[in-house]
Amino acid sequence: MSKFEALTGNAAVSNAMRQINPDVVAAYPITPQTDTVQTFSEFVADGLVDTEFVTVESEHSAMSACVGASAAGARVMTATSANGLALMWEIIYIAASNRCPIVMSLVNRALSAPINIHCDHSDVMGMRDSGWIILMSENGQEAYDNIIQAIRIGEHPDVLLPVAVCQDGFITSHSLERVELFEDGEVQDFVGTHEPQWPLLDVEDPKTYGPLDFYDYYYEHKRQQVEAMEKAHGVIREVTQEFNDRFGREYGLFEAYRMDDAEVAVIAANSTAGTAKTAVDNLRDQGLKAGLLKLRVFRPFPGQELAEALRGVSAVAVMDRAISFGSMDNAGPLFSEVVSALTLNDVHVPIADYVYGLGGRDIRPGEIENVYQEAFQMAENGKVERRVRYLGVRE
Repeated sequence: MSKFEALTGNAAVSNAMRQINPDVVAAYPITPQTDTVQTFSEFVADGLVDTEFVTVESEHSAMSACVGASAAGARVMTATSANGLALMWEIIYIAASNRCPIVMSLVNRALSAPINIHCDHSDVMGMRDSGWIILMSENGQEAYDNIIQAIRIGEHPDVLLPVAVCQDGFITSHSLERVELFEDGEVQDFVGTHEPQWPLLDVEDPKTYGPLDFYDYYYEHKRQQVEAMEKAHGVIREVTQEFNDRFGREYGLFEAYRMDDAEVAVIAANSTAGTAKTAVDNLRDQGLKAGLLKLRVFRPFPGQELAEALRGVSAVAVMDRAISFGSMDNAGPLFSEVVSALTLNDVHVPIADYVYGLGGRDIRPGEIENVYQEAFQMAENGKVERRVRYLGVRE
């Protein structure tokens, strides 16, 4: 039987890790992720898990240890944020290329410089082409639920890819919320036992990890990663549906909030989606048909499904908590993904990008309501006056 507790988002993730009971956790502290692994280390010290907790000298070392443990056949987890993720960069790619199903809690934080410890999505957007599956979480409850599902998704024999589960630094990682914790046995039954596909320590069937791989086979190995990511699309659906059936949830690739008759839609991810729901409700009370698509799965990007969900609207606004410097109009990365998805699926609608909240700057319901009002103007005029706007920035 489940129970409800007041937990921060980090504590919710720590409890999911305790219930999963991974073989190895290698991690290095960095704000605002630190108390995720600090709390988990207490579980280790108290004998509540069988995990080998590896304290390392840097995030680069943390991911290196994770890759080694995963290749050896262990179920492996870790956590990081921002500059810590950047220091992992080399090994992030190696983890995916070696098909290590590591699960990482990524507490999103702005990258330096200037130095900033608060939330934006520049860290996760920087790793979007690294070969990791990426899940987004509106709140601590979704971070907890996504971590549990991530184990099954990454370890599926058709996938074997690492998975990053995101939540917003400080906004949800340090905020107390009501979180439903499932029984330990239920979680353990859902994730099952880890059965490594190609353990390095199987002396009866020797393996080689990370060999020199020039033009003779490198291309084919990259193509295999593409196939794994394509298969992950269906595996995520299957695992999510099983999770929903077992635990009474309604997760999908994204959440369509009041979209049935929506005339305009906003696309947002993580905690901003919760604020956007309040804006939608306020506008609906005024008789305006506003809707929201809250992205849950960023990699593999659900382009076709998202395009179908937007086929009936008259205008779209994308909210980006990151900038892709030098892109078309310096738009955000989520905007580029959405535009590509709509174009390739023959959905033609006015669309604008709103870059917001960099470095943790607050985003309020009233500001999001203004985004909707401009979307309604786009719908009425049938065109976009300004492709990219910087919401809440001092001009």
